[in-house]
Amino acid sequence: MTAVESDHRGRHPARTAAVVAGVVIALLVILLATRQPATERKTTSALVGQQAPGVEGKVLVGKPFDLGATDRWVVVNFFATWCAPCIAEHPELKAFAAEHAETGDARVVSVVYSDKAADVKKFFDERGGNWTVFDSDQGRTALDWGVAKIPESYLVAPTGQVVARFVSGVTKAELDSVIAKYSEPVPDAGNGDAGTGSSGGSDPAGTGSVPDPTASAGSGQ
Repeated sequence: MTAVESDHRGRHPARTAAVVAGVVIALLVILLATRQPATERKTTSALVGQQAPGVEGKVLVGKPFDLGATDRWVVVNFFATWCAPCIAEHPELKAFAAEHAETGDARVVSVVYSDKAADVKKFFDERGGNWTVFDSDQGRTALDWGVAKIPESYLVAPTGQVVARFVSGVTKAELDSVIAKYSEPVPDAGNGDAGTGSSGGSDPAGTGSVPDPTASAGSGQ
């Protein structure tokens, strides 16, 4: 074999690697070009208007809780102790949970996302909050809920229907606003004002059109 032939064959692996790299880059460009804009991904969810999936896992904080057996509003919150926006929203969830614990019409349930049990317990010991917190159960619950990025919270009506989704953090005022919207009395069909109450498919959380979770859900009793 001549030196020229040896050099020619030795360049083949490098050429193949370059071709593969080019194909990968092209695929990434196509993916980014066809991907939903960030604003759309943040404001849509297939769960809104549907029955809420289950929430399972080992209880790390608080008492065992069955989402399917509740008769009150439930905030299902996905978080992690290492997540800065999660830390920022924690006082809001704590204030919401404390106020509604007195009225008995709403509660908070959190699901850990890729975190350590010891860190979660320390987080609640230091920052307060005594609602039910489930472990990550290898991400199965987050997958069922379609969680894309934490923090992410869902508001579930007493009927078990998901009525709103909040991404990148949620405030007490936002949660109370949605609950109040659905708690408005439904106008009589014959008074000429039908469709102006909560039964008009309104979307106070900006998550897409959602049906009214029925009068019993709006009562929060």
